[in-house]
Amino acid sequence: MNTRLIASSALASVLAMGALSASAQSPAEGREKEKCYGIAKAGTNDCANLSGSHSCAGQAKNAMAADEWNYVAKGSCVKMGGKSEDEAKALVAKK
Repeated sequence: MNTRLIASSALASVLAMGALSASAQSPAEGREKEKCYGIAKAGTNDCANLSGSHSCAGQAKNAMAADEWNYVAKGSCVKMGGKSEDEAKALVAKK
């Protein structure tokens, strides 16, 4: 009985470690993604903004702010009306 419990615990540990390592990858790893600025809705940005007013995901105060971004499939940003990082920096610098 102890052998079965130990084997089950070991298997559960291995599976949990695999799930953790898969979730620790950045969104761009393994998939072609790019940052797309100016498309994030309020509270849905993926990380820190260009202006430095916050450093975490989900803290965008305004929808479609030029300095907020989301990861999108590579090549789809322009189709969504978004901007590249350089374009977003230029817009933020004008303000």
